[in-house]
Amino acid sequence: MAKLTQDQLVEIFNTLKKELKPYEKGSIVARMDIEGKYDLWSEHKNKMLIHDKMRNEVNFATLIIQSNYVGFYYMPIYSNCNDLKDKLSAGLMSKLKGKACFHIKEINKDVISEVNQAMKLGYEQYKKNGWVK
Repeated sequence: MAKLTQDQLVEIFNTLKKELKPYEKGSIVARMDIEGKYDLWSEHKNKMLIHDKMRNEVNFATLIIQSNYVGFYYMPIYSNCNDLKDKLSAGLMSKLKGKACFHIKEINKDVISEVNQAMKLGYEQYKKNGWVK
């Protein structure tokens, strides 16, 4: 695949951001919302138990334009690896590079649907864990 242009990367980023934006509610806030980076965190006044540590914040999802892809950093898969991986589509899982970063190099209905489904599942899991309000 040829190197993506900046315009293509921005189109992918902006399309995916539309899928993440509805989750900016309740305890989930955008810590970074600039051109090329969008970062969602769940922040609580009360401490939450996350990976055996008491915290009052947890990353939910991040989009970052990289040199030849848009990184979709999806922390629910890192926090709840085994159960969530089985629920995500094979198409999305084929884009997983590392523990929690999906390399998105094209945008189409399938990718949009897969990211949308992942966000729903992740939000449900975070809610079940008591990490979002």
